[in-house]
Amino acid sequence: MASEKVETVVAGNYLEMEREEEDSKSAASKLSSLFWHGGSVYDAWFSCASNQACIVAQVLLTLPYSFSQLGMVSGIIFQLFYGLMGSWTAYLISVLYVEYRTRKEREKVDFRNHVIQWFEVLDGLLGKHWRNLGLFFNCTFLLFGSVIQLIACASNIYYINDNLDKRTWTYIFGACCATTVFIPSFHNYRIWSFLGLLMTTYTAWYMTIASLMHGQVEGVKHSGPTKLVLYFTGATNILYTFGGHAVTVEIMHAMWKPQKFKMIYLIATLYVLTLTLPSASAVYWAFGDLLLTHANALSLLPRTGFRDTAVILMLIHQFITFGFACTPLYFVWEKFIGVHETKSLFKRALTRLPVVIPIWFLAIIFPFFGPINSTVGSLLVSFTVYIIPALAHMITFAPAPARENAVERPPSMLGGWVGLYSMNVFVVVWVLVVGFGLGGWASMLNFIHQINTFGLFAKCYQCPPHNKPSIKLN
Repeated sequence: MASEKVETVVAGNYLEMEREEEDSKSAASKLSSLFWHGGSVYDAWFSCASNQACIVAQVLLTLPYSFSQLGMVSGIIFQLFYGLMGSWTAYLISVLYVEYRTRKEREKVDFRNHVIQWFEVLDGLLGKHWRNLGLFFNCTFLLFGSVIQLIACASNIYYINDNLDKRTWTYIFGACCATTVFIPSFHNYRIWSFLGLLMTTYTAWYMTIASLMHGQVEGVKHSGPTKLVLYFTGATNILYTFGGHAVTVEIMHAMWKPQKFKMIYLIATLYVLTLTLPSASAVYWAFGDLLLTHANALSLLPRTGFRDTAVILMLIHQFITFGFACTPLYFVWEKFIGVHETKSLFKRALTRLPVVIPIWFLAIIFPFFGPINSTVGSLLVSFTVYIIPALAHMITFAPAPARENAVERPPSMLGGWVGLYSMNVFVVVWVLVVGFGLGGWASMLNFIHQINTFGLFAKCYQCPPHNKPSIKLN
């Protein structure tokens, strides 16, 4: 009888979202709905795939670098392994979101003018200490995720136009990315998600085909792995690659029917693997150990119209990624200063601008494209999207009544609650020891090495020296 009651509540939970969908179709033009305002399962898949591809968009160019640290076999295995692990914890986050929202809507809470975020889910299910923990890690990760986008923009555009150094390009793209303050929410990323996915797909297959056509460089060596520091740095970069589900809750909240999210992230990850595995393998096969000193794979590929197109598409996609990473930060800031529920887009945009300033500043201090990905992966991604969701799920459903009345039951193929808890324990232990422990040690050593080599505020990180023309004196 209890289960029938729960099912009834769940079936009625999202009527407000369905009404919102109908209203948007009647009030807005069909063209606007097509390009601007979406909340279907397909929109969620595009958002997840594009967001994952967004993370991959900048990591895509550094994955061959990771392969040179790991070796071909380990690189492929870690991609598959962390891809599945990321999909699992994204599933856990979706379960906790539906559980939280169902409980709140039983209490007649209205979310039509409020975007639910991950820290609020933790607060509602586990209390303020978990809320604070989730808020710290999630915001810090998204902050540095946005920083990495600016660094990637400067690194990429330099290979088209090296008349300006990378630091100057960071200034320019920081100003460009600040315009994302005018995008209200994830509802409004429909066309951007679709285009972003196409852009990353083009770049991945360009890298694959261009590397195969180029062939192996003379005397190519594939000596990885050679050092433990490099090995775990490369592994942590891949951990970061498949940790793009820090915005899962915001994407789910933008859906008309969030309970249909379940397998969306896994399908999105499988698609992303069709991009990352061929491209990283092909570039590493062609250039081998040269990648150890070239974190951005585009720097080794010959300049052609196809390469310039890939760079431009990556720049556009990284602008989209900046918006994906920053939007949850905008929401947190709006709630903090009390303007989140205002209907004035201009007022919200104006109050969001202070969020961009520290991102801009940090991108100028730490321009280490490649090593910074591994550092963020080990210290932030490991907790944000792996350890905290797994622990939160176990604690939420530890009481017997919570398991009996759970909105979302464990998949039967895992062996029920016992199998689910076993999976969660494995995730926590593995990521804590390998991702945070060994990965943190390795990535911090590598990061410090970059600071010692290039210095903070490096004007042009890993830029080849310009050949200045000699002046003859008569």
